[in-house]
Amino acid sequence: MDAENHTEVSKFLLLGLSDDPKLQPLLCGVFLSMYLVTALGNLLIIVAISSDSRLHTPMYFFLSNLSFVDICFTSTTVPKMLVNIQAQSKAISYIECLIQVFFFMIFIGMDNFLLTLMAYDRYVAICHPLHYMVIMNPRLCGSLVLMSWFVIFWVALVHILLMRQLTFSINSEIPHFFCELAQILKVACSDTLINDIFMYVTTSLLAVFPLTGILFSYCKIVSSLMRMSSAVGRYKAFSTCGSHLSVVSLFYGTSLGVYLGSALTPSTLQNSVASVMYTVVTPMLNPFIYSLRNKDVKGALGRLLNRAASCP
Repeated sequence: MDAENHTEVSKFLLLGLSDDPKLQPLLCGVFLSMYLVTALGNLLIIVAISSDSRLHTPMYFFLSNLSFVDICFTSTTVPKMLVNIQAQSKAISYIECLIQVFFFMIFIGMDNFLLTLMAYDRYVAICHPLHYMVIMNPRLCGSLVLMSWFVIFWVALVHILLMRQLTFSINSEIPHFFCELAQILKVACSDTLINDIFMYVTTSLLAVFPLTGILFSYCKIVSSLMRMSSAVGRYKAFSTCGSHLSVVSLFYGTSLGVYLGSALTPSTLQNSVASVMYTVVTPMLNPFIYSLRNKDVKGALGRLLNRAASCP
């Protein structure tokens, strides 16, 4: 097939998770259920936090932002996959693929940044409790989130502008269920050296710096807790970090596992299935982790549901 510049009618073929026609209804049902649970669960977290004045604190401000990003993160990939399954098609247009790459990079980057900001929030709360409200004031919290959006927006935009310079064969096959940047670069017909360098540099920076910030924050937290004389005080302080640690472990454990696995082995269906863990499963589990492990969120959800049930 001859390489040519893309037009609006050019497209890619997403190979998905399985070619077996008998599995398609099952995949559709499973992913539709997971998507609805993710959207409803995270939406409940956002509504509960916004409607309860007791949760108008920096910790829950970041959590509500994380829930919003998780809804958008899942919405970037799953709906298109469901549409393709229903239409018995593997096609995704070039423009749709660019849009999917753009928003996927934005939302996965925001997940990284927000988890880092939540770790910093816990560090200030435990290590500098007397100055917590002064340091973590609404202006700083809002500025940190806006700065995160600004940085990741421009990183994603540069990726898209670099991709626009590439040429592809007609109906290039992507061995994934969504347009992942690394897989798209592998099927390009033109030289991708600049794209690869920029991808590896930005991925390293956007993964290493946030993860380093999280580890540094928890090193300081553990050090501060070890100096506490009361075991009860240590447990109470560290219990506020339990939900965040669970989400961090789940997100970084699955995403790093996928990318390390793909680096060691060729892209296969196994890597695509593993990607489901951090693109679909993790956003779905986050509301359960925070609602089950956090008494404040659980109480706010209970009050919200009681108000909804009492309405005529």
